[in-house]
Amino acid sequence: MAAVASALLVRFLLLDYQSADWHYFLEPWYRYLTERGGFRALDHTDFSDYNVPYLYLMAALTYLPVAGLTGIKCISIAFDLALAYYAFRIVSLQSPHRPWRAFAAAVAVLFLPTVVTNSGWWGQADAIFTAFLVGGVHHVLRDRPWWACSFFGAALAFKLQAVFLFPLLLVLVLTRRIPWRSLLAVPAVYVALDVPAVLLGSDPWQLLTVYTRQAGIYPDLTLNAPSVYQFVSVPQGEEDPVRRAGVLVAGVLVLVLVALAVRAVRRTDGTAVPATGLEGEAAAARHRWPGLTDTRILLLATVFSIAVPFLLPAMHERYFYLADVLSVIAAFRLPRRLWYLPVLVQLSSFGSYLKFIAPGVSPYLSMPAHGALMLLALITVVRTTALEFRGAPAPGGSARLPGQRTGPRTRTDG
Repeated sequence: MAAVASALLVRFLLLDYQSADWHYFLEPWYRYLTERGGFRALDHTDFSDYNVPYLYLMAALTYLPVAGLTGIKCISIAFDLALAYYAFRIVSLQSPHRPWRAFAAAVAVLFLPTVVTNSGWWGQADAIFTAFLVGGVHHVLRDRPWWACSFFGAALAFKLQAVFLFPLLLVLVLTRRIPWRSLLAVPAVYVALDVPAVLLGSDPWQLLTVYTRQAGIYPDLTLNAPSVYQFVSVPQGEEDPVRRAGVLVAGVLVLVLVALAVRAVRRTDGTAVPATGLEGEAAAARHRWPGLTDTRILLLATVFSIAVPFLLPAMHERYFYLADVLSVIAAFRLPRRLWYLPVLVQLSSFGSYLKFIAPGVSPYLSMPAHGALMLLALITVVRTTALEFRGAPAPGGSARLPGQRTGPRTRTDG
């Protein structure tokens, strides 16, 4: 409790700060909702470029005796706690008899510089969709595919950046770890969260296409993101064809990663084992494809959380937020091999934050250097994932590396 109280205190000390995003976006949206009667203002949503689930939360604040800036930041802070909770739950699955380890992971997430800054200083909403994604991963590990996909759908309803982790769903379906029918929960939850706004008078088509309208807002190849585009120089006015090519190349490379992961699972598993009819669909999948262990799922999630925003153009510095959190969880899963992964990700990610939140130090920052750090993090987790798939599944959900002895004296990583 002392750690949670300390984390909240740090954030509360930042509550009064007003960022540029508050002045240009959040405050005008909040004022619009306040002047037009809270939820009644959602009969039209073109005043904001966010999807309506977040606007519901903002509208609810207008009925409370709290300042708009404080309320908006407190929403994000509440989801910081949800992030820490799911980090605790995921790590505790591996170490149920060592609760201190899961507690340390939760505390590490709470005190990540990017997590603290994103909610307490910036008032951004990245903790919301990330909490749903990490919760979705937790439900995958607990063999609850419908809950997992529902959480992924809720994440997508809050922010388009949730798609960074959707390649993991594709791997899970192709390897039969989750049934394809559970994917129906993703659009079902997305649409269900739009229904209240439709009942209030909003245009359904406008709600369903909100993300397509966001696509062309930022023409730059990178907005302080430590991505591959820190190494790309394009003449002014020529960014658009490079953006289109970048999206295509990123899509191809991500699909290659998906194909390699599926191939590695099938090669590791060999012949499928028939499941008993007494088991649930998802639990039976563990027996059909036992090579997709919990450790490998977490590693793949971390790979995609870094690779997708690293390869895509027009990314913001905040778009590695999911990678910030998953890198910590992966490090607690395989501490001997990945203890330095969250350090690399934080140096890169938070260093990019400083370009925006601390303009005074901007001249001393090298964005290509931050991009190189993120590339090193990506190489690290891809290499670890490849080694994990090369070994045979071992007790505890980790793989046996080539040359590692089997038997009662064998220890898994961590």
